[in-house]
Amino acid sequence: MKQRLHKILASAGIASLRKSEQMIAEGRVKVNGVVAKVGDQADLDTDDIVADGNQVAAERKRYLILNKPTGYVTTVTDPHDRPTVMDLVDVRERIYPVGRLDVDTEGLLILTNDGDFSQKMAHPSFEIEKTYLAELATTLNEEGQALLERGIMLEDGPTSPAKIKIVSNRRRKVEITIHEGRNRIVRRMFESVESPVIRLRRIRFGTVALDDMPKRAVRELTGREVESLMDLAIESKRVARPFKEWKKPEHETRNDRRLAFQANRPTRRAGAEERRATFDSGDSRRPGSKSKKRPGSRRGGAGKRRSSGAGSRRS
Repeated sequence: MKQRLHKILASAGIASLRKSEQMIAEGRVKVNGVVAKVGDQADLDTDDIVADGNQVAAERKRYLILNKPTGYVTTVTDPHDRPTVMDLVDVRERIYPVGRLDVDTEGLLILTNDGDFSQKMAHPSFEIEKTYLAELATTLNEEGQALLERGIMLEDGPTSPAKIKIVSNRRRKVEITIHEGRNRIVRRMFESVESPVIRLRRIRFGTVALDDMPKRAVRELTGREVESLMDLAIESKRVARPFKEWKKPEHETRNDRRLAFQANRPTRRAGAEERRATFDSGDSRRPGSKSKKRPGSRRGGAGKRRSSGAGSRRS
């Protein structure tokens, strides 16, 4: 089946989509002996494709699961030379992580070179649920639990209702299941109900569980696990959940007061520091201001009038 040439190169592990397109633009790719152009299509099964002098062949699809430890960035390369999750995986194929885990979050992470599979797992429209085990600094009270289960307003918009399961008697160890993937969303959700997270671990992704995998361990997903994840994505897409509009709670909550304080916090006007620096402490007036003159305060004129009047009486 014919498809865009840069997609063929990316799926074969030659380079990313952007770099593959750049290679084609630079004339480094040939199809059946002819230099390819951007936008050309080809069929990997019938066409002879050569990139930088190397034959392009179909790459075996890989589906890996990693128990990510903290301290690793979820990316292929890092411009700041921090350790990445790719340092923990040793495979020949060009794989990449599905979605992201924060550097200080551990647990289940899927890596693959299947673009279609990755898109279905990561795109929010498929609503693949992820479960996290959160250890909290303070107790999650019933009001906070109700807010999370109903959906809570964050700085970047409302969250979808979460599933909460209390794991410990002190209510400081909680399982939370969500399908959103916004930046640090789990930590921000608990912070909004004044129960900050001190440790966060993803324990389930869709139908796949972490179970007792040791940290840094890597294993292949079975064919049945891959099929169950794909079936879950297709089913959730087919049975689209109706959008529930976020409703403000009847009574004001701590989260409402926090957001109102942030919105109404006074901001320092531009140039205030410069005006303060030029202020003369010996003068009670601001620079450039004119003092208000009271009626009859012209002492010099009044004195002259009094002296002139006295002189006239003496004469």
